[in-house]
Amino acid sequence: MANSPIEPDYFESFDGARIAWREMGEGRPVVLLHGFFSDAFTNWIRYGHAEKIAARGFRVIMPDLRAHGSSAKPHDAASYPPDVLAQDQFALIAHLGLTDYDLGGYSLGARTTVRMLMKGAAPGKVVLSGMGLSGLVGTARRGDHFRHILTNLGKHERGTPAWLAEAFLKTTKGDPVALLRIIDTFVNTDQADVVAIGEPVLVLTGDEDNDNGSAAELAAVLPNAILRTTPGGHMSAVTKPELGQEIADFLAA
Repeated sequence: MANSPIEPDYFESFDGARIAWREMGEGRPVVLLHGFFSDAFTNWIRYGHAEKIAARGFRVIMPDLRAHGSSAKPHDAASYPPDVLAQDQFALIAHLGLTDYDLGGYSLGARTTVRMLMKGAAPGKVVLSGMGLSGLVGTARRGDHFRHILTNLGKHERGTPAWLAEAFLKTTKGDPVALLRIIDTFVNTDQADVVAIGEPVLVLTGDEDNDNGSAAELAAVLPNAILRTTPGGHMSAVTKPELGQEIADFLAA
């Protein structure tokens, strides 16, 4: 079944942190990175996205980011240098011996994908989902939003974006201390560097999602991008079958 949990595998990252990943399918590898407060199961497996992609002949590799899911959640600042999430994924790719692969992510996973591209990752195709241009070039706005959520838990007004994010945090059993540290690792990407991304890119966003800025604006500045929209906002688009279908179609084309 699409929503059955998959037992994780583990490896030690560059600094010894224990990072979990899950896999589904066989074929060309694609590494998919989940969003902030989430995990691989919630983002990719629970709603059937990984199953759709695997069915098209892909080995879908889904890590739990540091401070998320089944991965290590250290509390010390030294475990959270700038771009640590990108470093972890390079370590995973090396651990798995991947040389030819596709790469993508949702929200924080998309930002981490771009940071990997800045540091020399050379995937065949790229998926940037739940992300706009301003979310890449100016990380402080979302960082401050999440810092406010995490430092005022239990105080958010019912129904507000902050309250909904806290409710989601409870479902994924997130560690607020470790997640606050993650915000300190965010690095802005210069727009000139975004424009220089030459790989084929799928820019994919919910039709009500502007949380990380305009996806259309991001697609417009990328030289080799296609823009697709799915139903929903930033939180709900992940639950819709169209998300996995669009990624599967793009990767398999």
